[in-house]
This record gives sequence, C-alpha cells and structure tokens, in this order.
Amino acid sequence: MTRLLRRGAPALLVLLMLTAACQSSGSSASGKPTVRVGSTNFTEQTILAELYAQALEANGYRIERRLNLGPREVVEPALESNQIDLYPEYLATLLTFVGKGSGGANAPAASSDPAATAATLQSVLQPKGITSLDYAPAVDNEGFAVTKATADKYHLTKLSDLAPVASQMVLGGPPECPDRPFCQLGLRDTYGLNFKEFKPLDTGGPLTVTALEGNQIDVGVLFTSDAVIAARNFVLLADDKHLQLADNVVPVVRADFVSKAPADFKTTLNAVSAKLTTEDLTAMNKAVGVDRKEPREVAGAWLRDKGLVK
Repeated sequence: MTRLLRRGAPALLVLLMLTAACQSSGSSASGKPTVRVGSTNFTEQTILAELYAQALEANGYRIERRLNLGPREVVEPALESNQIDLYPEYLATLLTFVGKGSGGANAPAASSDPAATAATLQSVLQPKGITSLDYAPAVDNEGFAVTKATADKYHLTKLSDLAPVASQMVLGGPPECPDRPFCQLGLRDTYGLNFKEFKPLDTGGPLTVTALEGNQIDVGVLFTSDAVIAARNFVLLADDKHLQLADNVVPVVRADFVSKAPADFKTTLNAVSAKLTTEDLTAMNKAVGVDRKEPREVAGAWLRDKGLVK
C-alpha cells in the first residue's frame, strides 16, 4: 500500500517539530500510560489511527494524536526514536521499507502469504525496538486505475494490457511513486512498463482523482480499498503478475512500550484488528472520502457497531 517520500527539509522540519511536541509522559486517571498515536498522510491512515486510538481511550488510556505527520520516511523513524508509540501500517509495504537496508540476496522478502510476511516483518523490526501486533483481515494494496473511456479505447482490464500503450501515457500519483517498488519502479521491473511522463500528485487523494477525471493523467495510483473507484466509474486494472503482496493492516508499536503497558493494551488493539475487513475499510473510506464525514466520527461508529466500544 504504498503509502508513500518527501525528502529533505519538509521531513526534517516535521521530525524537529515532533521532537519538541511529542516527547511526553504521564498517564490517565486510570493509571494507564499515555499513548502517542501517529499516522502517515492520507485519509485511510487517519481512520485506522482513530480506530486504534478510540478503542484504547475506551479502555482508560489517554491518547495524544499525532496524525498526518507525513510519509513513512518520517513516521517510521519517529516510532524508532521514541517520538510516537504506535501507528497503523501494512505488512508487505513496511517489510520492504525496513528491510531495504539488508541488500543483496539476503534481503528479507515479503510475499502474498500474510502469516509468512508478518513473521519476517517481526524479525526485522525486533532490532529496531519495534513490534508488530496481530494483523487484520483487511488488505489495502496500491492499485492502478483508468477511466472507463481509456479502458474501452485500449481494451484494458489488467496491468499487462498497458504494455503496448504505456509509452504514450502519463502516470500520476504520489511524489514518491517513481522510487517505490510497488509503484512506478515495480511497474517497470515487473511489467516492463515505461510511461511517457510521471506527474506527482497526492497519495491516492483528490488531486489524483481530479487529474484522472480531467484527462491530465491516463493512469492514476489509487488504493484498492478506495470507494471512489466505483463511485467515479474508474476501472481498476487487475494485478495479473502479482506486483502487490500481503498488505494487511497491522499496528506497529515500540517494544518497550508494549513491555511496560498493561495486558489489555495488546488485547484491545488485537480485538480491533480481528474484526477489520477489507469491506469495512472500503466503506469507511467512502464515508470520509465520498460522503465527507469526519474520520473520528466514522471510526467511532464502526467501533460501536462491532461492540468494541460503548
């Protein structure tokens, strides 16, 4: 999913602000520790962060929300350096990100098997002082969509169908896409696709949707759980060569925080993950992205509906 690199000064500024603003301690009236919950910079992440945050709040934890911090290049280091305690992630995408430093044939690899990917991820996170909790059935991969008119014109149903025409097309998506193994880099290496141009837009958001509808781009990077695909009658091209892997939703937490927290910290988060399906995630994304509801409101309604909070 990938979820995705602003380099240089903006990321540094966010980290400096985090250092000043996020260092906190203390506990709630119940004696449970304060949890600093972060997220990366797109709507689904805010929804997921709210799910985990509100479930913990209902169990007596005080929450400091550090949402929309930026791409993974900002948020994962913030977790490592004790500036946040928890944020929602995706198995294969995070494993690819944290494992890239290994290099060569021994680099840890994600797969389409969520259990195997989760086990490998845990082993890679451990030296960083991070642990992943139970992953959800919900999966969100990076997807590539075209308008119905484009699909009809070029007879497109799957990504490999782009091979004869990609050189005439503009790909649009998050600024990080050209360097990401599940985005433009993966399209080149797995499918042999070389686009005429890449247009940096946003991370599966309104800029990409508007550009796709307005024919400013031909192929847009959207998340597969995004309800706007059906709402705008876009065609999501099938990943017939399996570029995307097991990107199940998973909360990642500082290991030292887990070791000191009460037992209900893990059980509360795992209970949320256990009930979260892809269909649920798509519906919540629709409620926020299409119906214009607030992420906090949508997350709270889902938690109540599932009996996780009162």
